[in-house]
Amino acid sequence: MSIEFQNLPRGLRACLCALSVALAFAIADPAKMQAQGQSQANDLRATLNQPVEPFHIIGNIYYIGASDIASYLIVTPEGDILLDGGFVETAPMIEANIQKLGFKLGDVKYILSSHEHLDHAGGISELRRITGARFVALEQEAPGLMEGKSFPAAKPDQLIHDGDTVRIGTAVMTAHSTPGHTRGCTTWSTTVRDEGREYHVVFIGSASVLPNYKLIDKPGAPATYTGIEQDYEKTFRVLRSLPCDVFLGSHGSFYDLADKRGVMEKKPAQNPFIDPWGYQEYILNAEAVFLKELAAERGPAATAPATPAAK
Repeated sequence: MSIEFQNLPRGLRACLCALSVALAFAIADPAKMQAQGQSQANDLRATLNQPVEPFHIIGNIYYIGASDIASYLIVTPEGDILLDGGFVETAPMIEANIQKLGFKLGDVKYILSSHEHLDHAGGISELRRITGARFVALEQEAPGLMEGKSFPAAKPDQLIHDGDTVRIGTAVMTAHSTPGHTRGCTTWSTTVRDEGREYHVVFIGSASVLPNYKLIDKPGAPATYTGIEQDYEKTFRVLRSLPCDVFLGSHGSFYDLADKRGVMEKKPAQNPFIDPWGYQEYILNAEAVFLKELAAERGPAATAPATPAAK
């Protein structure tokens, strides 16, 4: 399977290219990653996992992740919610960033997960240990999180389902099942108030199709998992249905984090993270990649015009 990157937005293209080899090894066979993909994994960490200064995004939401491996802190007087733990190596950055912002590690009451891949769940075990927080994840993600193949096992304290919420103080995070990238890939949404206005915030889990994925069952080449094609289709329906003013996600490159951070430093009239158009663009482009891969697997016979019957 090959992915056509050239027609994608720069941020999404960069992320997919960087993830393509290292995550493919990790998901398919961690031992093989050690033997054949270690350099790619190291490159992934070097490219996407650089320390950056934490900052306020909007309302009660703060960015506390690495250069592209995203992590967020949702703050309330009653306690805080941490979304995603990055790589194993990202956890110390997240811990330091929380403290740089003046918040306390012990105030983190919940840790949430977007999905089970090593670049988002790798640091959860350490973050859970250091904060004492409850780890909450969609039930479909639990087997991968607890397996501990390519990152330290992280057993959820609480399993939730599509539409469930995690509440603390004024913060309400709603879980939306957006499967395909993983069986339990989770998009989270919330609302915040900022300067007297209310905004809908969406944290996309991921809608990327990795190069080792198979979307259709074929003899000798089964689908990555049964129902993956339908799961991706569901995900695009769900994402389109969500109201979104502020577009965030598990990778900064999904929503041009670095560029928007640069704009924000210039104190523009409008917060650059208010980007409903970027949200729609992400969905359109991710779905286009999915449909292109689906067509490639089906082959020319599936799309070729029918041959007229002989007279």
